[in-house]
Amino acid sequence: MRPSAAPGADDPLEQDAREPASDDVALRRWFISADERRNPATDLRVFTAGNRVEALVDGADYFCRLLHELQATEAGDQVYFLDFRGDLDERLDGPGTEVGSVLAAASDRGVLVYGLLWRSHPRWLHQSEEANADFVRHVGDNNGQVLLDARTRRAGSHHQKLVVIRHVRDPHRDVAFVGGIDLGHSRRDDAVHAGDPQPMEFPSAYGEYPPWHDIQVEVRGPAVHDLEHSFRERWYGSSVLDVPSVVRQLYDRAYHASAMTGVPLPEPVEDDDQPRGTQQVQVLRTYPARLRRYPFAPLGERSIAAAYRRAIPLARQLVYLEDQYFWSSGAAELLATAMRANPDLHVVAVVPRYPDNEGRMAVPGQLARERAVRICRRAGGIRFHIFDVENGAGTPVYVHAKVVVIDDVWAIVGSDNLNRRSWTHDSELSIAVLDATRDVREPVDPGGLGDGARTFARDLRIRLVGEHLGLNGSELDCLVDPGSAVETLRRSAAALEDWHRGGRTGARPAGHLRPHETVPVPGRSRAWAWALHRTMFDPDGRAWRDRLLRRS
Repeated sequence: MRPSAAPGADDPLEQDAREPASDDVALRRWFISADERRNPATDLRVFTAGNRVEALVDGADYFCRLLHELQATEAGDQVYFLDFRGDLDERLDGPGTEVGSVLAAASDRGVLVYGLLWRSHPRWLHQSEEANADFVRHVGDNNGQVLLDARTRRAGSHHQKLVVIRHVRDPHRDVAFVGGIDLGHSRRDDAVHAGDPQPMEFPSAYGEYPPWHDIQVEVRGPAVHDLEHSFRERWYGSSVLDVPSVVRQLYDRAYHASAMTGVPLPEPVEDDDQPRGTQQVQVLRTYPARLRRYPFAPLGERSIAAAYRRAIPLARQLVYLEDQYFWSSGAAELLATAMRANPDLHVVAVVPRYPDNEGRMAVPGQLARERAVRICRRAGGIRFHIFDVENGAGTPVYVHAKVVVIDDVWAIVGSDNLNRRSWTHDSELSIAVLDATRDVREPVDPGGLGDGARTFARDLRIRLVGEHLGLNGSELDCLVDPGSAVETLRRSAAALEDWHRGGRTGARPAGHLRPHETVPVPGRSRAWAWALHRTMFDPDGRAWRDRLLRRS
């Protein structure tokens, strides 16, 4: 495969905004360079062109596509996956399609299956130690090679969610799926948001079957190689999974019966180097600094954070984001600075109504979100809009999506949230997308930088907003212009809120968004909650040298 060239060092902002920017200028403007990745230990390419990227919104959409691709594999094909949580019995598309059985069946017919699943914390900490261990044992018992990966910082996790499928006899069919959706319970929901019939334990405010909103992207083209390369770096990052203590090693061997050493991977499938589409893709990661260093990132990697720090200051009209937490002061300050610098810039955030914890454990997150929202409102005033989602029955929808679209030009989808943990402490995997195809619908250049609206980014924003407003077909036309889309969002959410406050009399307004209200934290709880948030919920994974030098 021919490597794509790195963007040049010229200042892209010197481009005359009155003239359409060339794609070279746009790429230099929006994508980070190899130097900005600040990880010389990796040979991951800067970006690739000629990809086809398709958004799969909500788990049912993704699982159906994944099932089809897994069932289409043949002997000798290769499947690689990374995951935060796995549940053997999670159905991809009805009875008989349990993900553990589908992977086992693929392995039985000669498909080479390799995976790294986070060696999770115990269930009493609301984590998935037992489920992940069962997943590893089951696939291993059926000739797969799956390891529980414990190589994290203390209280950290491997949060990457990736599946790569390589076809040795027909590389043109190669595909990867990357985003925020785990192979686990509660994820198989759709746009109606009635919830997954196989729910995980979750706060009671979300009901018996928690509605779940999420996003994954399907990638075809040269970027599949880069995503597989990220898997291979982690697999070979240590010949032995360096579990922190002898006691933990003995426990894992006895209780989890998991292999501690990975076998060599097969040679990568030769790429046919043929373009599949028009999307230019940059693979981005987070790895923390560790005493037991990752060979592929000795001081960590924070290219996801670098990508946001490059893209958000370029925003001129609209930053649209969906985020599970939205509680980091650092991310809020980045958005606030952009709003102060650009008086026409609006920020729209879609978040969960309630945290994923209950009781006292919910307080640190509530306090942090209260602070992040205050930072943005002070900077943007009425130009900062934050909403949460409910289904047609009024049950809150848990927003687990991790997606940002800026001025209908640049989009990022992956496993990272807009917080310090995702930017420095856990392992994360995302892709930034810049479509070479310009969208001809007005406004053709909402950002005014000459880059023009791009088809993938605009269509993604319209699809997400359309789902939340209950719009389809020609009804989506009102969302093309980012300015009118913001006003449509605001009016729809206000109408639904007024209906609730008015006793729910009369017909329920269309749409599923309501203005999000932060929960004030009592003064007596603020000190301990903030300390716990900074050390446990949103820790800093940078090396001490970077902290002392204030390197982001």
